[in-house]
Amino acid sequence: MDAIAATRESRLPRFLQSFLRSKEFAILLALVIMMVVITAVNRRFIDYTNLSQVSRQIAFVAIVALGELFVILTGGIDLSVGSVMGWAALAAAWAMTTTPGADPDTANSMAAMWSPHLHPALAVVFGVLVGVTMGAISGSLIAYVKIPPFIATLGMLSFASGNVLGLTKGWPITGIPKSYYWVAQQDFLKLPVPVWVALVLAVVAHVALTYTAFGRRTYAIGGNEQATFLSGIDIDRIKFVLYMIAAGFASVSGIMLVSRFASSQADIGKGWELDAIAAAVIGGTSLAGGSGSVLGVIIGACIMAVLRNGLVLMGVSTYWHTSIIGVVIVLAAVLDVKTKRS
Repeated sequence: MDAIAATRESRLPRFLQSFLRSKEFAILLALVIMMVVITAVNRRFIDYTNLSQVSRQIAFVAIVALGELFVILTGGIDLSVGSVMGWAALAAAWAMTTTPGADPDTANSMAAMWSPHLHPALAVVFGVLVGVTMGAISGSLIAYVKIPPFIATLGMLSFASGNVLGLTKGWPITGIPKSYYWVAQQDFLKLPVPVWVALVLAVVAHVALTYTAFGRRTYAIGGNEQATFLSGIDIDRIKFVLYMIAAGFASVSGIMLVSRFASSQADIGKGWELDAIAAAVIGGTSLAGGSGSVLGVIIGACIMAVLRNGLVLMGVSTYWHTSIIGVVIVLAAVLDVKTKRS
């Protein structure tokens, strides 16, 4: 039987053989099983409306997780991506809003300040630049001041989220031009626009990590930072750029959420750093660095979104959702450790 199986496998294309033996295939199989079980319990899961909403949620999480992947591959971590989402969303919404100060209760907050009324496209660029600047600050502290990533990004998390709350006093920024709504609320070729954005960014990330010297050096830092340094590679510069990339991806997701909510809410991005890290870990990315893939992160984001949606459809109390997801994350981490030891 083993000989027959080996013969059948040898007839498959080499890339398919490699995929069937990969960690990503096992994770994809777990996703498929999860979807089958949820569908068996509640067939509403496969309704077009529900799948459309799930795919949107997958896209937002996947974009942030892809940025987190770049950082985790070096053995680092970015806890500030959720706050950067909120900071970038605030900047973009303020730049494009057409009715600042419409509510007198927002006095003395950013929601009541003068706005340049930029075209939405320019406002998006402005928001991304603001977010990337936050990433540059984190990257500088980690790469050049040598502050541990956990501490530096934890501080940036508090700084960015505190600024959002301080500037808005908790009030949303409204008056978003309706021409911007399509970014997160419309479909293109039967798929939500955020899904297309996530796919494009996934392709860019895959090419950057797989086919460029920058990507190979990123993996090398996570595999053995000291050896990479001794080979003459400027690891400080690479780390600096990686945290900017993570912030840039988070900014894109946060700014798209402005379109989804038709406003910039003060709590945009709150807790999303955990979802991003979870999607990466569940997708097979090692927190020790040096191992992980774009495909794995995408599958991990799918598992996160499908699990949340499935728990709702199965009538599980929302009080238990975080606990269950925590168990899944721990199991994924345990599996990663066991795999490395074997």
